[in-house]
Amino acid sequence: MPDRLPLFPLGMVLLPGLLLPLHVFEQRYRDLVNDLLAMPEQERRFGVVAIRSGREVGADGVTALHEVGCVAQLRRVVPYDDGRFDLVSTGATRFRLTGLVEGAAAYPTGTVEWLPDELGVADEAALLDRAVRAAFSAYLAALAAARDEDEPQPLELPDSSLVLSYVVAASVVVDLEDRQRLLAEPDGVARLRAELALLRREVTLLRTLTSTPAPELARSPVHPN
Repeated sequence: MPDRLPLFPLGMVLLPGLLLPLHVFEQRYRDLVNDLLAMPEQERRFGVVAIRSGREVGADGVTALHEVGCVAQLRRVVPYDDGRFDLVSTGATRFRLTGLVEGAAAYPTGTVEWLPDELGVADEAALLDRAVRAAFSAYLAALAAARDEDEPQPLELPDSSLVLSYVVAASVVVDLEDRQRLLAEPDGVARLRAELALLRREVTLLRTLTSTPAPELARSPVHPN
């Protein structure tokens, strides 16, 4: 039987290892936090799934969700006297949303299948690892130039190719659909391969923007879509 997981739909993509701060004010999500706090600490988790259409706030705000999401492991809770909470969570296991459970709670609840977190073929991963690191460095330099910065902001990259695939997915400035596709890739090799193509596309676009006679574009954060 698929597992059940409380859901917190958001207008963003959570990736494994990424910190997620949240301010909880809607009553249904206050109920979720209170239910989580009643559980043993290691079981305090919920599923973050990106909204495909609709909006975060309101009972009828979300009309469609993406299929692949990521578990948020609750790490810190700051309660307010009026019932609101500030949360800090960490992205953990990926899952595939297989259905919604009606009437299980005031907040959304889904049935999920857990997705394996595998690297893929080691030899291909090693080649892609080197190529993605070089492309990411070129991307950061092009992004700094587009923002009229002297040098790219330094970012320490992990040794693990699998973790690298998630760090790049979290760091590149792309829209939700691109980031969602990276989250949903079947393994690290597929994710690195997709990132290499995406980084090369973004570098070409950023360099094109900075070569045009429109300095205001180079001084603004670049969003290709």
